[in-house]
Amino acid sequence: MPATAQPDDLARQLARSAAIESITALKHRYFRACDAKDPVGFRDCFVAVGSALDYGSLGATDADGMAAVFSSIALQQVDGKNAILDMHHGVHPDITVREDGTASGRWTLRFRQVNLIEQTETVATGEYADEYRVEEGTWKIASCAFHQTWAITRPLDDARITQ
Repeated sequence: MPATAQPDDLARQLARSAAIESITALKHRYFRACDAKDPVGFRDCFVAVGSALDYGSLGATDADGMAAVFSSIALQQVDGKNAILDMHHGVHPDITVREDGTASGRWTLRFRQVNLIEQTETVATGEYADEYRVEEGTWKIASCAFHQTWAITRPLDDARITQ
């Protein structure tokens, strides 16, 4: 700690670090819920009312709508097994905590999906732009926009998939 640092400065720095850690854990819960096919856990990552989402062609504009879209895609099954296998990796977080108790964040997504219905594999990347706020003592996503940078979809051919 520099000789000129004041206790209030240190307290603000610690609070900001704790907020960044909590927001990072929130986004990790979001990615895990996506991959675990957990629409309730997915929905819980967002504010209760008033979320604003833009996931491009997926269409929903709020957390309830996106949870429904998520369920309709991710929970598809064939012969009692998951038909859509996803892998979301969020990397390169850039989180800014503001003095008013809100925060913003940017994340790079590495995404992979195996679609056993269409027999395809998609690899993609893109950028999330999020806004966060505290609700009932917990950081939540208030808005989330995703912009896909690129994607490639190819046939599975004779790939052997185990689950």
